[in-house]
Amino acid sequence: QVYLVESGGGLVQAGGSLRVSCATSGGTFSTYTMGWFRQAPGKAREFVAAITWSGSIAYNTNFVKGRFTISRDNAKNTVYLQMLNLKPEDTAVYYCAARNSRWYSEHGELYDYWGQGTQVTVSS
Repeated sequence: QVYLVESGGGLVQAGGSLRVSCATSGGTFSTYTMGWFRQAPGKAREFVAAITWSGSIAYNTNFVKGRFTISRDNAKNTVYLQMLNLKPEDTAVYYCAARNSRWYSEHGELYDYWGQGTQVTVSS
């Protein structure tokens, strides 16, 4: 069993920045592909970014547009999402997920483990 705990969410003004973290335990973190997803009220969950065990990275190009950076620290079993120039439409619960695969996916159903989420609220 792999446990994921997100942290770092909060309230920020538009144009501000936040870094959310996801600490993991159990399993072998360095072999997992890690993803970030988000879900806004009344909307479907959507893919944000993913990073494979080898460091390959993918972003949702619809809205990331160079504002977000995903990274991982295998020594700390932690994945990060640095978010810059936040917009009110970025308001959502942000979830991290782990996939026991060397390949990333934009489909949340293909991830094996999920955290409880951390709220990010961007005020205008």
